[in-house]
Amino acid sequence: MLAALDLPVTLAARAGAVTLRAARADDLDALMALLSDDPISAARGDTGLAENRPAYARALARIEADPANTQLVVTSGDRVVGTMQLTVIPGLARAGSDRLQVETVRVASDLRSSGIGAAMMRWVEGVAAPALGTTLIQLTSDAARIDAHRFYERLGYAPSHLGFKLRVPRA
Repeated sequence: MLAALDLPVTLAARAGAVTLRAARADDLDALMALLSDDPISAARGDTGLAENRPAYARALARIEADPANTQLVVTSGDRVVGTMQLTVIPGLARAGSDRLQVETVRVASDLRSSGIGAAMMRWVEGVAAPALGTTLIQLTSDAARIDAHRFYERLGYAPSHLGFKLRVPRA
């Protein structure tokens, strides 16, 4: 999937130019920090503890090995300031349309409202979705993320579905 995306790319944000590229194994600590920087993620166990690093490393390796998935990072200089995961989901609905699922969208807390998240999502819409042949972009957002909901609606995303989740204990 990465080859179709022609990475890295420069994105323009109010905070200045940033670089969007594929995540690498050496980004793992920064990715863990971005997840733990978010109070909702932290409450679900994304606390950035060193003891969880092997599980995150396995997850990143599985994402990288799956041609339908990619984890991206946004950098400003040498600092990882954002991330998102893209997954192409083939489907029968909508006349056999493929969907682009966007997950784990995070921007460092000190850079939120700086235009980085909007630049990331504009790139998904204008570049990634067409390059990957998807006709629908979908994402989920925790019901408690009111600010994120306003952000996505401002970008034109409609709250069209109600989602359900069931937590399954790890084996």
